[in-house]
Amino acid sequence: MASIARVRERTEEQASSMTDDQQTVTRMLANDLHRLNQSVMKAVEAGVSVELVRSARHHGGDGNWGDLLIPVIVAKRN
Repeated sequence: MASIARVRERTEEQASSMTDDQQTVTRMLANDLHRLNQSVMKAVEAGVSVELVRSARHHGGDGNWGDLLIPVIVAKRN
């Protein structure tokens, strides 16, 4: 859990230089990623391997970009 605390601390430091709108979407993204990570852990516990692969990069037109991901799922054969 110490790792989560460091991530939260780093995110808060970065957010201090953001607008309110940027802080809001950053919190939304962090929450969504937390749920994604929980889903990945549940999938692994259910017997599949999960790899997240960048499928594309979205460009905002003003120099900002973000990676778009797809899951590659491999089920363990019994």
